[in-house]
Amino acid sequence: MRHILIACAILLLTFGGATSQDKMPPSNRLTISHIADDFAIDRLADPAWEGTSQVLVSKYWSGKAAAKGREFSAKLLWSDTALYVRFEASQSEPLVVNENPDTSQKTVGLWDRDVCEIFIAPNTSQRKKYFEFEIAPTGEWIDLAIDATSQKRKTDLEYKSGMTSAARIEKDKVVMAIKIPWEAFGVARPKIGDVWLGNLFRCVGKGKTRGYLAWQPTKTAKPNFHVPEKFGEFEFVK
Repeated sequence: MRHILIACAILLLTFGGATSQDKMPPSNRLTISHIADDFAIDRLADPAWEGTSQVLVSKYWSGKAAAKGREFSAKLLWSDTALYVRFEASQSEPLVVNENPDTSQKTVGLWDRDVCEIFIAPNTSQRKKYFEFEIAPTGEWIDLAIDATSQKRKTDLEYKSGMTSAARIEKDKVVMAIKIPWEAFGVARPKIGDVWLGNLFRCVGKGKTRGYLAWQPTKTAKPNFHVPEKFGEFEFVK
């Protein structure tokens, strides 16, 4: 009888664990919850953010663990009019930011400062055509349209998404958010069940110790975020 009970316990652990694991979303997929009502992006603590799925990013682009205090998390929401992205980044070192930020227009070269980024490819069959959105702790931003279908990547600096941004520097962390209207992507807005592609990144620090974090590590020889083959999945859900 004892042997039978032990065998049953092993079966429960084996199949029970597998069932629980099957319910977990793949590590390369982030679900985006739908909201009925839009809100201003400067409401960084809006109740809409509570309870939605988040992803914690704690690895460098290489796949190696990032230094403690450099990790960040991201949450995404979508409405009938826009995509919302919220970053919360640990900050245990001096900020690398512009002394005189201008949030009235895009800041070319923002990627040389502390930033969080999202790359988005709305067409899964054309992952090499994607959009890049960055935000800094100062609230500065930049939006870019990328075409990497040829050997030489093309970047449209004149692209205008209509994005809005907000940021707040707190003790030991920075909270940043962006709102992007669906018109920015040049395709029909997504429906429940649709999947887009993309990645999430952070650049932090300066000099030889500068860190390049990635949700889906690109694993290039040198830091490089522009590897659409490594994009994860953004799934639009209720």
